Amino acid sequence: MTQTSTIARGGGNPSAPSRRRKGVPPRGSGLPDWVVPYVLLLPGLLIIGALLLYPLYQMVDMSFHKVGLRQIKVTNPQPAEFLGLENYQKIFESDLFWSSLRNTVVFAVVTVALTLILGTLVGLLLNKLGKKMSTFVIIGIMAAWATPPTARAIIWKWLFDSSSGIVNWALNLLPDWLSSLVFGRSDWSEHPWFNDTFTLYLVLTIAVVWASFPFIAVSVLAGLKSISAELYEAAKMDGSTGFTTFRKVTFPLLKPVFSVLTVLSIIWDFKVFTELYLLNGGTVNRDAFNLSLWSYAEAFSSPPKMGLGAAIAVVLTAILMVITFVYVRQIVKTEDVR
Repeated sequence: MTQTSTIARGGGNPSAPSRRRKGVPPRGSGLPDWVVPYVLLLPGLLIIGALLLYPLYQMVDMSFHKVGLRQIKVTNPQPAEFLGLENYQKIFESDLFWSSLRNTVVFAVVTVALTLILGTLVGLLLNKLGKKMSTFVIIGIMAAWATPPTARAIIWKWLFDSSSGIVNWALNLLPDWLSSLVFGRSDWSEHPWFNDTFTLYLVLTIAVVWASFPFIAVSVLAGLKSISAELYEAAKMDGSTGFTTFRKVTFPLLKPVFSVLTVLSIIWDFKVFTELYLLNGGTVNRDAFNLSLWSYAEAFSSPPKMGLGAAIAVVLTAILMVITFVYVRQIVKTEDVR
């Protein structure tokens, strides 16, 4: 009778395990609910602050000073002289700034466009292949994406080498009339690809696109896998062709994916340094400088002007932030309208 009354009053089955076992703390951290997300984000924010924000602050601070070998000596370093905006004034008065900016922007626009187009086409192809063949192709293209920039640059520099490169050898196999018609020359022996700024950036574009499109392709493939097959069946029943289906169905649904990939590609291609440095043979050809290589040349060439190099890096960072902000803002406005 007592047991029945206890159950009736909500006491539960006495044979069931107790909800609060001995030694198990009660649920909840004791913190207000609005504090918990910030506490969880704190470790990540500390790491970002230590690895990104503090070096960024040092770079900005250095850009207002004159920093050379005397200021970075291990023993008895001299204090850096404050220059104000003098480093930035030198940048905008230099002819190298405008040529480097032009090379940076044109290269980024061409490379981003080619990377997105080729990556999208390969992603669509992978979606049509069978599982085994798709896996095989993904492994093959991701090997190119995983190749370190230094090894990548050495490979393409060897391929386009003037004396022993495969490219010159293959172009010499073409009939003279065809080579003259397409390229304007028939003899490719000892042709120096890296002495001219245009051909140097041509090789650089090929190298960067070759290494960048696999990431785009795999990302597009992942987005395609999330689209319902019923939408394509409905489009097919309406008489939609392949390109129309992509324009009306695939692209609108993958627009968020393309937006993120575009922003990432812009950031990566604006900052290309390793491949250009190795293909250019260092800082010899100043006409081929982009902003990253020019910043390095000013900071570490003799005599080193690290304050000026830091100022160039700040300008490059500011340009990237403005472009990213405008692009993301346009995306947000478009999504709000929709």
